[in-house]
Amino acid sequence: MRDVIVDCGVYAGGARRDLPKNPEAVANAIECDDECFGWIGMHEPSAAELSRVQALFGLHPLAVEDALKPHQRPKMEKYGDSLVVVLRTLWYVDEQDAVETGQISVFVGPRFVVAVRHGEGGELATARAELEERAHVLGHGPAAVLWAICDAVVDGYLAVADAVEADVDEVEASVFSPRRTSDAERIYSLKREVLEMRRAILPLKEPIGQFAHGAVPQVGSEAAPFFRDVADHLVRVADQTEALDSLLTSALNAHLARVSVQQNDDMRRISAWVAIAATPTMIAGIYGMNFDYMPELRWHYGYFMVLGLMAAACTTLYFFFRRVGWL
Repeated sequence: MRDVIVDCGVYAGGARRDLPKNPEAVANAIECDDECFGWIGMHEPSAAELSRVQALFGLHPLAVEDALKPHQRPKMEKYGDSLVVVLRTLWYVDEQDAVETGQISVFVGPRFVVAVRHGEGGELATARAELEERAHVLGHGPAAVLWAICDAVVDGYLAVADAVEADVDEVEASVFSPRRTSDAERIYSLKREVLEMRRAILPLKEPIGQFAHGAVPQVGSEAAPFFRDVADHLVRVADQTEALDSLLTSALNAHLARVSVQQNDDMRRISAWVAIAATPTMIAGIYGMNFDYMPELRWHYGYFMVLGLMAAACTTLYFFFRRVGWL
């Protein structure tokens, strides 16, 4: 059976306490000790499983309802002395040029953090392990956990943006290569993925900016410097995403313009060959008419003269069209 409770931890003084891996043990520990806080990680829980945690920590029912639906817009909401932050996770499947999305809902209370994750990406085990090694940061309490989660998610954005940028560079090289290519479909696909990135990144700028300026009481001004680094990375990846979107738009326009030029070149070549073929056709058509009195009709060398005239006319037209760049 799938393990919904990914990890549970109780922390005091920047150190983790060993407890059974269940939310009841965390709730009992923070009730008995005012100096500690708990962190529970859940992966794709059912309504009943999340209701179990809701009852233990008093999570707001509207926020719980949102946490069960994995396609929420990134946002921050306050419920009394608690805070709910919704983050969109991103990861890149290079073989399909696809940006996959997930969601993390983070419930931050005075002495607990509950992280509800949907999707295969955005694992938090690495972020938890790194935070547990930094006791001075972990000592800031639930705000430190929120920072670690936001930092891990934004770092994931940077990795995805770099991967998409590499594919955009490939598309640009293909569009401007001397070969005939059909890049419109891939450009459109990449633009859809960049749009998915923008939906995850841009709405997050406002809440992260509030954390960075210490404007959210649940986070606290002492944790603001940590969020400034996250805000800087978020601005960078947002700018990178906007630049990728602009590059793809320019590449699509360049591709369409190049296709139009190629079609014009093709039409000129076709017209040139039609003109060359029309000259002997016209002469043959004239001499194919049933008239007794036609120039050179009964001359012994008339046949060879007409063939020579056709060859001369075609050769003259061929070199003329070569000179003007039609062939």
